[in-house]
Amino acid sequence: MNWLINNWALIVAAAACIAAVVTGVIKFTKLSREQQIENLKEWLKWAVTEAEKELGSGTGQLKLRRVYDLALAKFPWIARLVPFEEFSMWVDEALIWLSKQLESNKAITNMVKGD
Repeated sequence: MNWLINNWALIVAAAACIAAVVTGVIKFTKLSREQQIENLKEWLKWAVTEAEKELGSGTGQLKLRRVYDLALAKFPWIARLVPFEEFSMWVDEALIWLSKQLESNKAITNMVKGD
């Protein structure tokens, strides 16, 4: 009983985090497949940006592997529902987006390259 009293704030915070995750999963699963794919493609923009920061340019296959690993950690269902070739095409689209951003957006260039 004392443990509950001493850790009530931690318990409430953990319950709030769990509720937020469950709510997000429920909302995501209620979306149509097309909307889920569009959300995933938007997330891929962030993932390829992180991979570019981490690995740099000229590391295409390593970036693909890194993004795929990040995606599997966040969206485990991808391995079962999306063929790797299709996922790879989505990553290529996100990399094209990132390339355009690096050419035209100094803030993103500074964030990725650290200049």
